[in-house]
Amino acid sequence: MPKIAYASTKFSPGSIEVIERANQVCEAYAQQGYNLTLRQLYYQFVSRDWLPNNMQSYKRLGSIVNDARLAGLIDWNHLEDRTRNLSRLAMWDSPEAIVDAVAAQYRTHLWDNQDWYVEVWVEKEALADVVSRPAERWFVPYFPCRGYVSQSEMWRAAMRLREQERKGKKSLIIHLGDHDPSGIDMSRDIRDRLWTFSSDVEIDRIALNMDQVEQYNPPPNPAKITDSRANDYIEIYGDESWELDALDPATLDALIEGKILDHLDRAQWDADHGEMEADRSILTAASENWTELAEFIRSSGWVQQ
Repeated sequence: MPKIAYASTKFSPGSIEVIERANQVCEAYAQQGYNLTLRQLYYQFVSRDWLPNNMQSYKRLGSIVNDARLAGLIDWNHLEDRTRNLSRLAMWDSPEAIVDAVAAQYRTHLWDNQDWYVEVWVEKEALADVVSRPAERWFVPYFPCRGYVSQSEMWRAAMRLREQERKGKKSLIIHLGDHDPSGIDMSRDIRDRLWTFSSDVEIDRIALNMDQVEQYNPPPNPAKITDSRANDYIEIYGDESWELDALDPATLDALIEGKILDHLDRAQWDADHGEMEADRSILTAASENWTELAEFIRSSGWVQQ
């Protein structure tokens, strides 16, 4: 685990306590296969009453964590920025390596024989990694909306959904967003604009809802009174709001997977999945016997030397 020191820092006893608690939380999540954003770590502190819920606390935690990582006291892999990433083309050491990768990545359209077409939409790009796990587990497309969706992307989504609906499928968008004036309104906005573009999609907002606020008790924030939708929100829910990031990633995973499985014909899925795995085994055999296969192809005259 890379706890690498690049600077020497003397920490106060209070900062040492924050670092120890940060490691406790990060290591617990790492054992479940999750890394955290700084904001998710902050909400874990707030929910445990280790920090008050305000911007000053968030900035203090970020400063301590930053210095602790540079001092080699927090694992660099445990925290990540999911909004800034390097992109590059995939490259391979050999033909055998790419065949091996293809075998691992081989998937068929297992939803083609299902009654439903399903997508998962999440308000925040920072939660894309959390959403991707249950979505990819069940071969479901997912979309980090980054707030309100642009008109262009909403039209493309409607055309995509209508194509599935013309095939006789029912379409579903599983939506997750903050429980605040804009976050609540986004579910309404998605439904209304997709209907405007003639998609008969069903929108199911599975989080964050008030029953989950009551069940999981995430730390509240003041409702954003500058939001044009604040008055209606406050009239219904009061003057507090809650962020989706505050929910445990495993909880979000379970919510998404449960909703997907509600719309899945499991017997059909298992049958189609078995056929896919049989095809995958052929690719795996090609990878494991690449030397012999390559020599056979060369000796057959199918390729020029």
